[in-house]
Amino acid sequence: MTQEKKAKIAPQVKSVLKKHGLKGSLSVDNHSTLVLKISEGSIDFYENLLETAKETGQDAQYITKDIDVNPYWYHKHFSGYPMEVVGELIAAMNNGNHDRSIPQVDYFDVGWYISIHIGTYKKPYLLEL
Repeated sequence: MTQEKKAKIAPQVKSVLKKHGLKGSLSVDNHSTLVLKISEGSIDFYENLLETAKETGQDAQYITKDIDVNPYWYHKHFSGYPMEVVGELIAAMNNGNHDRSIPQVDYFDVGWYISIHIGTYKKPYLLEL
C-alpha cells in the first residue's frame, strides 16, 4: 500500500463515510495496510456489538469502546444497519485489491491489508445523537 494508492481509494471511502454521517481518516501502516479510523458519527457501533454478542451467545465481557473491526468476521459481530455500513467501508477499502491467499498452507498473497478502528484507546468514538 502506497500513498498514491491510498489517494485513489480515499474518495470512495470518504463518500461512504459522508453518506452515513461518519467522520474518519485514512492512513497507511507499514507499507502494507490501509487503516481507517472512524472518530465520530450517529451510529452506535458499541451498543450494536453488545446486542449482537448477546443474541449470538458470544462472550461480551471483553468488548471495549475502542473497537477493532475484523474485516473477515464483521458480519458475525455486527447486525443490521451498522453491519451494512461496515460492509460498504470494507468494499470501498478493497477496491482494486486482490486476495489469492491459501491460509491452509500459510500462503498469503494480497495487494494490501485493511484495518478499521472505531475510536481509539486515547480518543473514543464520539456518538452524536
